[in-house]
Amino acid sequence: MLTETGRVVGIETDGIWVETIRRSTCGTCSAQKGCGHGLLNRISDGKRGYVRALPGDQSVEDYKVDDQVLISIPEEVILRGSFIAYILPLLSMLAGAMAVSHFFAGQPDLLAVVGAAGGLASGFILVRWHGIHHRQDPEFQPVLLRIDSPVAEAVTLL
Repeated sequence: MLTETGRVVGIETDGIWVETIRRSTCGTCSAQKGCGHGLLNRISDGKRGYVRALPGDQSVEDYKVDDQVLISIPEEVILRGSFIAYILPLLSMLAGAMAVSHFFAGQPDLLAVVGAAGGLASGFILVRWHGIHHRQDPEFQPVLLRIDSPVAEAVTLL
């Protein structure tokens, strides 16, 4: 399970928005120079990212803006999500091109390009549907584990 600390920046009725600071983990990787992720990390290292997380075992009302929290996501979710976001549109694009080529054999290649574009579009629609369908599924979403340091309540003396 991967964990990350962050600061609560927004609260919804069914989730919490957490601001995290990107840290580069590329210093320990052997493929530093040949990796696109490493390049992106060097460019954006230290920038802030925003993650929507489910409240976990606690209620949404237990969290306040500026709380320091710990969020987690299972490692297999990252692999599954990467497959859905990157591979599914490509597979649907290839399927669209092959289907049009099969049904319209002997026709110009322009039809295969149109089939590929339609397949890619349907792949993106499937990715969006998956995101909406699993919006509240804790197996696919980051989950808040605990509050590391709550916001200090202001005390007023009368």
